[in-house]
Amino acid sequence: MFVPKAHNPPLAALLIFVASAFLAATTLLAKALGTDTLGAPLHPMQISHGRFLFAFLVIVSAVGIMRPTLRRPHWGLHIGRTSFGWLGITLMFASVAFIPMADATAISFLNPVFAMVLAIPLLKEGVGPWRWLAAAVALIGAMVLLRPTPASFQPAALLALAAAVVIGMELIFIKKLSGRESPIQILLVNNAMGLTIASVAVSFVFQMPSPAQWAALAGIGALMACAQACFVNGMARADASFVAPISYATLLFAALYDFAIFDVVPDAVSLIGSAIILAGGLILVWREARHRQALSR
Repeated sequence: MFVPKAHNPPLAALLIFVASAFLAATTLLAKALGTDTLGAPLHPMQISHGRFLFAFLVIVSAVGIMRPTLRRPHWGLHIGRTSFGWLGITLMFASVAFIPMADATAISFLNPVFAMVLAIPLLKEGVGPWRWLAAAVALIGAMVLLRPTPASFQPAALLALAAAVVIGMELIFIKKLSGRESPIQILLVNNAMGLTIASVAVSFVFQMPSPAQWAALAGIGALMACAQACFVNGMARADASFVAPISYATLLFAALYDFAIFDVVPDAVSLIGSAIILAGGLILVWREARHRQALSR
């Protein structure tokens, strides 16, 4: 019988933070592949296929080395998680080809807000006033980044917003699975199913990548496998509505990578919007820490 991981919020926060660094790096490579940086731009569905292909190879290798005990999967939850995950990452990869990485990441990382709201009816988690305040602050930051005026509105930002909604639903499935199955089994089944879906989708848009593009696709897969391992283990150790906002650290990594590689300097709107979203996450983390300190007295 599978024994769920012990509740450990500090370790969960650290795991999500590390996952954020890996995840931002995958977005960096996706941007290079979706533009002409490494050759003729690849379709987002082909980038998504590479992500699942190489992540699956990494995870199968890990399973072969670790030889964990695998149990009968909950197919319904896995199908839901994988379907939302494939669609969410494809939308995300599409958005970064057109708008700055920091903006796309900031908007798509509204997913903790949607996950928090969905956790109320689906996971029966309590959401107090501080969590609602954090969600409201983050949403305001996203509206700033959307630049909702005729002169500055970026249509591609809607791709990142759609990714946020879809990935928010994926988080719910991850949380449900984390209490039923081991992280390695969740990753193995998810990537096997994701590879199947992505292989069908890419057949309509496939073009032969250059050697550099193959290397970038492999990098995306390996980094995503590491990010998933950290993320699933983090989600298994704390409430989804607490853990998820820590992934806002990806905003910082995305901006740093974008500046270092593509020489993209965030403008004032990007900085303000990202700062507001980050503030929402920090409010929640601070409140949860105070709450747990009070309970331990």
